[in-house]
Amino acid sequence: MTDELTRLASSVLWPGFFGTSVPAWLRAALEDDLAGVVYFGQNISSDLASLSAEIHAANPHALIGIDEEGGSVTRLEVATGSTLPGAAQLGALDDISASEATGAELARRTRAVGVDVVLGPVADVNTDPRNPVIGVRSFGADAALVARHVAATVQGLQSGGAAACVKHFPGHGDTHLDSHHALPVIALDTSEIESVHLEPFRAAIAAGVDTIMTAHIVVPAWGEQPATLNPAVLGRLRELGFEGVIITDALDMAAIRESVGIGGGAVQALAAGADLLCIGNPTNPGDAAASDQDEQDFLAAREAIVAALRSGALSRERVEQARDRVRALSAKLAAATPAEAPAFDGAAIVRRALRVTGELDAVASALSVVDARRRSTLAVDSAASYVAEALAGDGFRVRLDVARATDEERDAALAGAAAAGGRLVLLIDRPDVDAEQRELVERAARRDPHAVVVNAGLAAQHPLSLPVVEVGAASRIGAEAARSLLIHGA
Repeated sequence: MTDELTRLASSVLWPGFFGTSVPAWLRAALEDDLAGVVYFGQNISSDLASLSAEIHAANPHALIGIDEEGGSVTRLEVATGSTLPGAAQLGALDDISASEATGAELARRTRAVGVDVVLGPVADVNTDPRNPVIGVRSFGADAALVARHVAATVQGLQSGGAAACVKHFPGHGDTHLDSHHALPVIALDTSEIESVHLEPFRAAIAAGVDTIMTAHIVVPAWGEQPATLNPAVLGRLRELGFEGVIITDALDMAAIRESVGIGGGAVQALAAGADLLCIGNPTNPGDAAASDQDEQDFLAAREAIVAALRSGALSRERVEQARDRVRALSAKLAAATPAEAPAFDGAAIVRRALRVTGELDAVASALSVVDARRRSTLAVDSAASYVAEALAGDGFRVRLDVARATDEERDAALAGAAAAGGRLVLLIDRPDVDAEQRELVERAARRDPHAVVVNAGLAAQHPLSLPVVEVGAASRIGAEAARSLLIHGA
C-alpha cells in the first residue's frame, strides 16, 4: 500500500506520458491521488474523450490539462494545424468579442474531449522582437492591448467550463532566449516589469482566472532563482490578489533540468509557493528519450518531494495547502454549468485580421510556395508542413532551410517554384530578425517582381521589397485565409 507521504507528493504532480492509452505506472499513480495529467501531441487520437474518461475513472479528482493556445500552438489539431485564431491575430484585430468567442470555442472543444484545464492564454507582452519562444503566441507588444484580450479570453474559456491558465508569470516577453534550452535573464527595471509585464496578469486576476503558470526566467532585482523557484516572485503573485492554483512551467525544460534537476526543481517550486507541478513532455529529449522517460521523470519529482517531506526540508503544511488548492479547482470544475458557446466563425475572424502591405497583383490561379520559415522549437511546431500545404493547395511547394542553405540551393528552390507556374509565394516568419529570410525575399524580387510574401510571424516593421500578407500565425486556418486572398481576392 502506498504510504501517506507518497500520496501527498503525487497529489501535486502533473506529468505527461507516452501514447494514447493509460500506461500501467500512470494508472497506479492516478489511483494513488495523482493530481492529473497534461496532454501533448503524442496523446491525441480520434478517441481522446475515451482516454479522458479512463483517466477520470481511475481518479475522479484528476485534472486533465492541454497545451492548446490556437494559432501556432495546438495539440488537439496536431496533425492538421489549428483552426482557431491565434493571439497575435486577435491582437491585430483588437476586437474583444472575437477573443472572448475564441476562448468560449476553445472551452467547448476541450470540454468535449474531457479536458479540464487549458494552458492559455499567453499573457506575455512581447516587447523583444527577437523572442524565439513567444512571438505570435502573444497578443502584442502593448500592455493594455494584451491585458484586455487576456481578460476576454479568460472569460470565454471559463464561462465554457474550462479552467484558464495564463502564462508565463512574471512575463516572458522581453527575452531573446528560450527557457526550453537556457535560463533567460530579464534585466529590466522593476518599475517597467510592474507597469508593463504584470499588467495582463492583473487583468487576468480581475477576470477571475483559475490558474497562472510561472516562467523559468530570472529577474535579478527579485533574486537569482528563476521565477518558478523564487518565493519572492511567487509571493508577488499572491500580493496581486491571486488565490487560485499556481502551476509551474514544465520542470523538464533545460532551465530547470540542467540546473537543479527535476527533483530539485519540484521541491524548490513547492517551497516557493507553487501548487501544481507540470513535469513536462517526455518526448522533448527526442532520440535521447528513454522508453520509460515519462515514468522516470515522474518518479524523479515524486521521490524528491517525499525525501524532502521526510527530512523536514519541505513543510508538509505547504504541500497540503497546494493539494487543497488543486482539489478545490477540481471540485469547482466538476460543479460548473458551462454556458452555451455562441456561434463561432474562426475563419471570418482570421480573414479580418489579415494585413497587406504593398500592392497585390491580380488574383492568381495557382500558388508555388517556397517555405523558408525557421525550424520548429520544443514549444512551437513553427515549420509544420500543414501550413505550406494549406497555402499551396494543389500547387508546388518546397521546404528551404535558409539558415543552412547555400546560394545554389536557394536559387534552385526559387527556380523550381518558377518552373511549376503559378504565383511565387515566399512563406517566412522572422523578417525583422532573420537576415537569411530577408535576403531570400530580395533574391526572389530580383527574379520575379510579381512574387509575394506570406508572413506567419510577427508583422514586419521594416519594409520588404515585395508585397506582404501578414498572417500572424503558423496555422492551417491562417494559411487558408492567405490562400483565399491570393487566389480569390477575399
